[in-house]
Amino acid sequence: MAGARSLRQSPLARMPLILLLAGIASAAMLIPALHALAQDEHTVARSFGYSGMLGLIVTGLIALAMGGNTRREASDLDNLLSLSVAFIGLPVFLAIPFYEGLRTTTFLNAYFEMVSSLTTTGATLFEKPGRLVDSLHLWRGLVGWMGGLLMWIAASAILAPLNLGGFEVTATAEPGQVDGQEGRFQRAGSGRRVWRVTAALAPLYVALTGALWLFLAIGGDRPLVALIHAMSTMATSGISPIGGVEKAGSGVGGEVVIFFFMMFALSRMTFSSDTITSARPGLHNDPEFRLGMLIVLGVPLLLFSRHWIAAVGADQIEDVPSALSALWGGMFSVLSFLSTTGFESAHWDAARSWSGLGTPGLILMGVALVGGGVATTAGGVKLLRVYALYLNGQREMERLVHPSSVGRAGARSRRIRRHGAFVAWIFFMLFAMSLALITIVLAALGIEFEQAIILAIAALSTTGPLTQIAGEAPIALNLMAPAAKLVVCAAMVLGRLETLAIIALISPSIWRD
Repeated sequence: MAGARSLRQSPLARMPLILLLAGIASAAMLIPALHALAQDEHTVARSFGYSGMLGLIVTGLIALAMGGNTRREASDLDNLLSLSVAFIGLPVFLAIPFYEGLRTTTFLNAYFEMVSSLTTTGATLFEKPGRLVDSLHLWRGLVGWMGGLLMWIAASAILAPLNLGGFEVTATAEPGQVDGQEGRFQRAGSGRRVWRVTAALAPLYVALTGALWLFLAIGGDRPLVALIHAMSTMATSGISPIGGVEKAGSGVGGEVVIFFFMMFALSRMTFSSDTITSARPGLHNDPEFRLGMLIVLGVPLLLFSRHWIAAVGADQIEDVPSALSALWGGMFSVLSFLSTTGFESAHWDAARSWSGLGTPGLILMGVALVGGGVATTAGGVKLLRVYALYLNGQREMERLVHPSSVGRAGARSRRIRRHGAFVAWIFFMLFAMSLALITIVLAALGIEFEQAIILAIAALSTTGPLTQIAGEAPIALNLMAPAAKLVVCAAMVLGRLETLAIIALISPSIWRD
């Protein structure tokens, strides 16, 4: 009771979310500053140190000025607006030390890099890892990691009460509206709920990242490489200081460890039960996790059967190690892109070349569009929406045979089949319209049509590595026109927040105050 009372009286709980995020970002700048100082990179250390201290002073003064004013607590829509402003405006501040520390790029490129990192997209303008010093790589990974934690927290504290981000599939209220029948989100104010969710999830997020860091370091990775790969895996950002996990020193052992940690992006129930989407408890009853594992196992097995048939024709059945390598490469890569992380297995090329598969990028783009679980750091359409459409399709096929039949499932499944499938189909249409619009705009700005489609899918699904893997040749992002870079930035923010959240922000109710 004392803890709840102190939280209720805390002035931080009444501060705007964007101000708190700016303060956290300012404090985080001191980490690469200390790392650069230890590496004798004094220019980089000064840029991060000065920016962090100035940011802390400015946010502290603003908080002090607002602390004496009596103001109402921010609503859920206010926090959603702050979240949107954070993904658009906060990268401007995050890009300042990156731009000053690098000094060989434009500020627009630095802004693009920070938007890509904060939205956990992971698309980079610096394909050659050696162009950036280790401290700048650390900052990219740290920003992506904080962006993943922000989405973890926002899912329960902001999106769930508004029935957004995939929760609209199982809710009874309309997307963007508070469900009056769900009382558990009405007991606490929005600001206090953000703090409570943060206190519950942040230690778990840090502990999982630390455990993965330790495993990768033991496996043979450099400490910095292991740390960035651990942060990128938990945030599903796919950021790497060496160009991918296939180049890491931990080898297949590191891939195996990362594989299991990427499963946290398949379902919220792998780490929390605060937003249960299944009527029955238990991970094995969660439809998202089961559907995700079906894709992770089914797609590689289909590719493996193609590999095996090709091996039969070439009289190479005895090459069992190559077959197992191809199977593992397919499983790891499919899970990586399904979770929208974008890491490529070291054995993916062997799996692709063995069967002579001409368009492997199409498969990876497909699984990236499906995406991971609701309320995780993964992007994409989300597995729960796909599951709702599957239930609806299954029921319609049953009615073709027995038009007067009655569904056997309970009320919750019936709601998912009807209302959930209807909302999921609306989201699919909005997603397709957004994809078409962004592709047309990028093509109008001079980008080839195939590359425009890949860029649009990579941005909307927050799977940046698709730009280097999906096409016949990697896309040179740094050669895009400034207008095209801004369009991709807008697409990354849209893919992170989702179209329904943007529509909810346009609702007149948020502007009535």
